[in-house]
Amino acid sequence: MELKIIVLTLFIIAANAEKVSYEGYSLYKVTPTRENHLILLKDVQKKGVGEFWEDPLYLNYEMRIMVAKENKVLFKSMLGKSGMVIEETIKDLQRAIDDQLKPAQRSAQDSHLFLSMNWNQYYSLEEINNWLDEVEKNYPTIVTSVTMGQSFENRQIKGIIINYRPGRNNLIGMLQGTLHAREWITTATITWIIKEFLTSTDREVRALAENFQWHLFPVVNPDGYVYTFTTNRMWRKNRSTQSFTSCLASGVSNDLSNGVDLNRNFDYAWMTLGTSDNPCTQVYAGPAAFSEPETRAISNYILGLNREGRFIYFIDFHSYTQLICISYSDVNGTDVLLAENYADMYEIAARGAAKIENSHATRYRVGVAADILYPMSGTSFDWAKYAARIPISYLIELRDLGQYGFLLPPEQIIPNSVEIMDALLVMDKTARYMGYYSGSQSIICSFSIILIGVLVALIN
Repeated sequence: MELKIIVLTLFIIAANAEKVSYEGYSLYKVTPTRENHLILLKDVQKKGVGEFWEDPLYLNYEMRIMVAKENKVLFKSMLGKSGMVIEETIKDLQRAIDDQLKPAQRSAQDSHLFLSMNWNQYYSLEEINNWLDEVEKNYPTIVTSVTMGQSFENRQIKGIIINYRPGRNNLIGMLQGTLHAREWITTATITWIIKEFLTSTDREVRALAENFQWHLFPVVNPDGYVYTFTTNRMWRKNRSTQSFTSCLASGVSNDLSNGVDLNRNFDYAWMTLGTSDNPCTQVYAGPAAFSEPETRAISNYILGLNREGRFIYFIDFHSYTQLICISYSDVNGTDVLLAENYADMYEIAARGAAKIENSHATRYRVGVAADILYPMSGTSFDWAKYAARIPISYLIELRDLGQYGFLLPPEQIIPNSVEIMDALLVMDKTARYMGYYSGSQSIICSFSIILIGVLVALIN
């Protein structure tokens, strides 16, 4: 037994010893439209010909596949006779990774410099945590630093509370980013919102900032986020080593088994849809619901807030594909109409999406994940809605539609953040109009009434 532990440890050390290079890799987009396409893509994956950004595979869903230089001819020959269109979206993956670390060229004013941070670039965990401390130091009567828990590798899961009216603000909102490690734009978006809540002179922004006790966490998967900077830019999961195993049969590196998909590890419909019990997949749900210290920390923190006031908003930011996902990720079609206040949540989200499209020409789709993305289970925002009873809970997938995907250039940080801030303002105005501030929610909008009519018709 001791020998097995030593061997296992050596395997883990070896897996982590060298930074992953994507030199010579290209990123391809393919869309399977038939069952035999899925079988073929699974064969590509199993043989290690390509590394998939998405896992599992779905019909009619755009797949992104990273292919090494030495596998490109084989990859194209395997897919060539299938009828699937192969589109090269990133010719040099490592260059795209390197370019993402280069700051955008803007003036200090255009980059919205706030204390030691600007939005020209992406920041490391240490830089973000230092900035959060700096924010607290400069706004001691409004901002409180908070640590919701520790990660698997014993890093702090750090955030701040913004509360303009301590002791009098009983409305609560929580925003979190980087549950999936490689989704850097989510981190930048949360820090932008922090900056806006503290510095904006816009009347609507000030009202949103001051009416709530805000809990904002830029990085809730600190181990994975650090790993994307130090070792593997495309890492998704946390860094738990408890399920480490050989991944030879799955056609991927053994290192992939070091980690759990935190957005499949919450105790809502756990291990049912859009997930896996195989540690060598990107969507491994873990050995049990809430097996990970990060998900336990998030859930315990939310439940604690529930006892302090009226929890109105929970939003989990992700990337990419430009979606606002409504809770109930394991159902689709008319079944979603049975969800509590589904019509309200749809209208709130739809108005936010319309604001983004009308003002910024960026199109966001709205609906449940099974209809506009893919089925999921064990997610944080579903758990927040149906276990913690938070009335308005969303998963928002940020820019873009796949041109860069997880490698969104720093030039897009500010445009992305501006349009999301605009959407949040409209969404909050809609929720307030519906009565969520007072706790006397009433369905008063025409779209909501139409949906209720559809539900009645279905029942009858």
